[in-house]
Amino acid sequence: MTETAKTALVTGASRGLGKALARLLAQDGWRLVIDARGAPALEAAARELDAAGAADVIAAAGDIADPAHRAALAAAVRGAGGLDLLVNNASTLGTAPLPRLAGYPVPDLERAFRTNTLAPLALIQAFLPALRERGGAVLNITSDAAVENYATWGGYGATKAALEQLSNVLAAEEPAVAVWWADPGEMRTAMLREAGEDADAAPPPEEAAAALHRLITRRAPSGRYRAADLAAAR
Repeated sequence: MTETAKTALVTGASRGLGKALARLLAQDGWRLVIDARGAPALEAAARELDAAGAADVIAAAGDIADPAHRAALAAAVRGAGGLDLLVNNASTLGTAPLPRLAGYPVPDLERAFRTNTLAPLALIQAFLPALRERGGAVLNITSDAAVENYATWGGYGATKAALEQLSNVLAAEEPAVAVWWADPGEMRTAMLREAGEDADAAPPPEEAAAALHRLITRRAPSGRYRAADLAAAR
Protein backbone atom coordinates (compact mmCIF):
# COMPACT_ATOMS: atom_id res chain seq x y z
CA MET A 1 0.00 0.00 0.00
CA THR A 2 1.30 3.48 -0.84
CA GLU A 3 1.42 5.42 2.41
CA THR A 4 1.23 8.81 0.69
CA ALA A 5 -1.82 7.89 -1.39
CA LYS A 6 -4.88 10.08 -1.02
CA THR A 7 -8.14 8.41 -0.04
CA ALA A 8 -11.53 8.87 -1.69
CA LEU A 9 -14.94 7.50 -0.78
CA VAL A 10 -17.08 7.08 -3.90
CA THR A 11 -20.68 6.02 -3.40
CA GLY A 12 -22.60 4.24 -6.14
CA ALA A 13 -19.31 3.01 -7.63
CA SER A 14 -20.40 -0.33 -9.12
CA ARG A 15 -21.48 1.14 -12.45
CA GLY A 16 -22.02 4.31 -14.46
CA LEU A 17 -20.47 7.60 -13.44
CA GLY A 18 -19.31 6.41 -10.02
CA LYS A 19 -17.36 3.51 -11.46
CA ALA A 20 -15.90 5.61 -14.29
CA LEU A 21 -14.71 8.33 -11.90
CA ALA A 22 -13.34 5.78 -9.44
CA ARG A 23 -11.36 4.21 -12.30
CA LEU A 24 -9.69 7.55 -13.08
CA LEU A 25 -8.81 8.03 -9.42
CA ALA A 26 -7.42 4.48 -9.32
CA GLN A 27 -5.19 5.28 -12.29
CA ASP A 28 -3.86 8.23 -10.28
CA GLY A 29 -2.99 5.85 -7.43
CA TRP A 30 -5.70 6.87 -4.98
CA ARG A 31 -6.80 4.61 -2.16
CA LEU A 32 -10.52 3.95 -2.66
CA VAL A 33 -13.46 3.12 -0.43
CA ILE A 34 -16.40 2.25 -2.69
CA ASP A 35 -20.02 1.43 -2.05
CA ALA A 36 -23.12 0.25 -3.91
CA ARG A 37 -26.23 -1.71 -3.06
CA GLY A 38 -25.36 -4.84 -5.10
CA ALA A 39 -22.48 -6.84 -3.66
CA PRO A 40 -21.54 -8.91 -6.76
CA ALA A 41 -21.29 -5.88 -9.05
CA LEU A 42 -19.38 -3.94 -6.39
CA GLU A 43 -16.89 -6.75 -5.91
CA ALA A 44 -16.34 -6.92 -9.67
CA ALA A 45 -15.76 -3.17 -9.75
CA ALA A 46 -13.27 -3.46 -6.89
CA ARG A 47 -11.23 -6.00 -8.86
CA GLU A 48 -11.21 -3.70 -11.89
CA LEU A 49 -10.11 -0.72 -9.79
CA ASP A 50 -7.35 -2.74 -8.18
CA ALA A 51 -6.10 -3.74 -11.63
CA ALA A 52 -6.31 -0.10 -12.75
CA GLY A 53 -3.69 0.92 -10.19
CA ALA A 54 -5.51 1.92 -6.99
CA ALA A 55 -3.28 1.97 -3.92
CA ASP A 56 -5.96 -0.05 -2.16
CA VAL A 57 -9.67 -0.77 -2.66
CA ILE A 58 -12.14 -1.33 0.16
CA ALA A 59 -15.61 -2.36 -1.01
CA ALA A 60 -18.61 -2.09 1.33
CA ALA A 61 -21.99 -3.11 -0.06
CA GLY A 62 -25.11 -1.49 1.34
CA ASP A 63 -27.65 1.31 1.10
CA ILE A 64 -26.41 4.80 2.01
CA ALA A 65 -29.88 5.58 3.40
CA ASP A 66 -29.18 2.96 6.10
CA PRO A 67 -27.41 4.48 9.14
CA ALA A 68 -25.71 1.14 9.89
CA HIS A 69 -24.19 1.11 6.41
CA ARG A 70 -22.98 4.69 6.79
CA ALA A 71 -21.35 3.66 10.06
CA ALA A 72 -19.61 0.82 8.21
CA LEU A 73 -18.33 3.28 5.62
CA ALA A 74 -17.03 5.56 8.38
CA ALA A 75 -15.20 2.60 9.92
CA ALA A 76 -13.70 1.69 6.54
CA VAL A 77 -12.46 5.26 6.08
CA ARG A 78 -10.92 5.27 9.55
CA GLY A 79 -9.17 2.02 8.67
CA ALA A 80 -7.82 3.67 5.52
CA GLY A 81 -6.32 6.46 7.63
CA GLY A 82 -8.72 9.32 6.86
CA LEU A 83 -10.37 10.96 3.88
CA ASP A 84 -9.35 13.47 1.21
CA LEU A 85 -12.36 13.29 -1.11
CA LEU A 86 -16.01 12.40 -0.61
CA VAL A 87 -17.97 11.75 -3.82
CA ASN A 88 -21.71 11.61 -3.15
CA ASN A 89 -22.75 9.89 -6.36
CA ALA A 90 -25.23 7.21 -5.26
CA SER A 91 -28.84 8.19 -5.86
CA THR A 92 -32.26 6.86 -6.69
CA LEU A 93 -34.59 7.93 -9.48
CA GLY A 94 -37.58 7.45 -7.20
CA THR A 95 -40.92 6.30 -8.58
CA ALA A 96 -40.67 4.91 -12.10
CA PRO A 97 -42.15 5.50 -14.58
CA LEU A 98 -41.72 9.12 -13.51
CA PRO A 99 -45.07 10.51 -12.33
CA ARG A 100 -46.33 14.06 -12.39
CA LEU A 101 -46.26 15.81 -9.04
CA ALA A 102 -50.05 15.72 -8.77
CA GLY A 103 -49.88 11.96 -8.36
CA TYR A 104 -46.42 11.44 -6.89
CA PRO A 105 -46.62 8.94 -3.99
CA VAL A 106 -45.37 10.92 -1.01
CA PRO A 107 -43.83 7.87 0.75
CA ASP A 108 -41.76 7.21 -2.38
CA LEU A 109 -40.62 10.83 -2.43
CA GLU A 110 -39.64 10.63 1.23
CA ARG A 111 -37.45 7.62 0.42
CA ALA A 112 -35.88 9.50 -2.50
CA PHE A 113 -35.02 12.44 -0.23
CA ARG A 114 -33.45 10.05 2.28
CA THR A 115 -31.16 8.64 -0.42
CA ASN A 116 -30.46 11.69 -2.57
CA THR A 117 -30.31 14.46 0.03
CA LEU A 118 -30.21 13.32 3.64
CA ALA A 119 -27.74 10.44 3.24
CA PRO A 120 -25.17 12.64 1.46
CA LEU A 121 -25.54 15.21 4.24
CA ALA A 122 -25.06 12.52 6.88
CA LEU A 123 -21.87 11.35 5.15
CA ILE A 124 -20.62 14.92 4.92
CA GLN A 125 -21.24 15.40 8.64
CA ALA A 126 -19.39 12.18 9.43
CA PHE A 127 -16.31 13.07 7.42
CA LEU A 128 -16.04 16.85 7.80
CA PRO A 129 -13.48 16.70 10.63
CA ALA A 130 -11.09 14.63 8.50
CA LEU A 131 -11.76 16.70 5.39
CA ARG A 132 -11.05 19.94 7.27
CA GLU A 133 -7.83 18.54 8.70
CA ARG A 134 -6.56 17.32 5.34
CA GLY A 135 -7.83 20.20 3.19
CA GLY A 136 -10.13 17.76 1.44
CA ALA A 137 -13.06 18.08 -0.92
CA VAL A 138 -16.70 17.11 -1.34
CA LEU A 139 -18.14 16.38 -4.78
CA ASN A 140 -21.93 16.12 -4.83
CA ILE A 141 -23.40 14.79 -8.08
CA THR A 142 -26.51 16.71 -9.05
CA SER A 143 -28.58 17.10 -12.22
CA ASP A 144 -30.02 19.66 -14.61
CA ALA A 145 -33.37 18.46 -13.24
CA ALA A 146 -32.47 20.44 -10.11
CA VAL A 147 -32.76 23.74 -11.98
CA GLU A 148 -35.00 23.02 -14.98
CA ASN A 149 -38.80 22.47 -15.03
CA TYR A 150 -38.92 19.13 -16.84
CA ALA A 151 -42.39 17.58 -16.63
CA THR A 152 -42.41 14.35 -14.54
CA TRP A 153 -38.91 15.03 -13.18
CA GLY A 154 -40.21 17.11 -10.26
CA GLY A 155 -39.65 14.54 -7.52
CA TYR A 156 -36.12 13.59 -8.50
CA GLY A 157 -35.31 17.21 -9.34
CA ALA A 158 -36.51 18.40 -5.93
CA THR A 159 -34.14 16.01 -4.16
CA LYS A 160 -31.25 17.28 -6.26
CA ALA A 161 -32.25 20.92 -5.82
CA ALA A 162 -32.13 20.38 -2.06
CA LEU A 163 -28.69 18.77 -2.40
CA GLU A 164 -27.51 21.77 -4.41
CA GLN A 165 -28.60 24.25 -1.74
CA LEU A 166 -26.99 22.14 0.99
CA SER A 167 -23.79 22.21 -1.07
CA ASN A 168 -24.06 25.96 -1.62
CA VAL A 169 -24.38 26.69 2.09
CA LEU A 170 -21.72 24.12 3.00
CA ALA A 171 -19.27 25.91 0.71
CA ALA A 172 -19.92 29.16 2.59
CA GLU A 173 -19.58 27.48 5.99
CA GLU A 174 -16.48 25.38 5.29
CA PRO A 175 -13.80 27.50 3.59
CA ALA A 176 -11.09 24.92 4.33
CA VAL A 177 -12.93 22.28 2.26
CA ALA A 178 -13.55 22.46 -1.49
CA VAL A 179 -17.25 21.84 -2.13
CA TRP A 180 -18.38 21.13 -5.68
CA TRP A 181 -21.88 20.29 -6.89
CA ALA A 182 -21.72 19.08 -10.43
CA ASP A 183 -24.26 18.32 -13.17
CA PRO A 184 -22.85 15.49 -15.32
CA GLY A 185 -25.47 15.91 -18.06
CA GLU A 186 -27.27 13.06 -19.78
CA MET A 187 -25.33 9.80 -19.71
CA ARG A 188 -25.80 6.32 -21.11
CA THR A 189 -26.83 4.79 -17.80
CA ALA A 190 -29.38 2.38 -16.40
CA MET A 191 -31.00 5.24 -14.48
CA LEU A 192 -31.68 7.26 -17.63
CA ARG A 193 -33.10 4.17 -19.29
CA GLU A 194 -35.28 3.51 -16.25
CA ALA A 195 -36.63 7.05 -16.58
CA GLY A 196 -37.89 6.18 -20.05
CA GLU A 197 -35.34 8.29 -21.92
CA ASP A 198 -33.29 7.21 -24.94
CA ALA A 199 -30.18 6.26 -22.98
CA ASP A 200 -28.48 4.78 -26.03
CA ALA A 201 -28.36 8.23 -27.63
CA ALA A 202 -26.60 9.76 -24.62
CA PRO A 203 -22.81 9.91 -24.25
CA PRO A 204 -21.10 7.30 -22.06
CA PRO A 205 -20.49 8.22 -18.41
CA GLU A 206 -16.74 8.13 -19.02
CA GLU A 207 -17.02 11.52 -20.75
CA ALA A 208 -18.56 13.20 -17.71
CA ALA A 209 -16.12 11.36 -15.43
CA ALA A 210 -13.17 12.79 -17.34
CA ALA A 211 -14.55 16.31 -16.92
CA LEU A 212 -15.14 15.84 -13.19
CA HIS A 213 -11.69 14.32 -12.81
CA ARG A 214 -10.23 17.61 -14.04
CA LEU A 215 -12.32 19.42 -11.42
CA ILE A 216 -10.65 17.27 -8.75
CA THR A 217 -7.08 17.34 -10.04
CA ARG A 218 -7.13 21.11 -10.58
CA ARG A 219 -8.89 21.67 -7.23
CA ALA A 220 -11.27 24.19 -8.69
CA PRO A 221 -12.91 26.72 -6.36
CA SER A 222 -16.07 25.67 -4.58
CA GLY A 223 -19.19 26.08 -6.68
CA ARG A 224 -21.64 24.58 -9.16
CA TYR A 225 -20.20 23.04 -12.32
CA ARG A 226 -21.49 21.39 -15.49
CA ALA A 227 -19.47 18.58 -17.01
CA ALA A 228 -20.17 20.01 -20.47
CA ASP A 229 -18.57 23.34 -19.50
CA LEU A 230 -15.56 21.64 -17.93
CA ALA A 231 -15.05 19.57 -21.08
CA ALA A 232 -15.32 22.66 -23.31
CA ALA A 233 -12.73 24.52 -21.21
CA ARG A 234 -10.18 21.74 -21.46
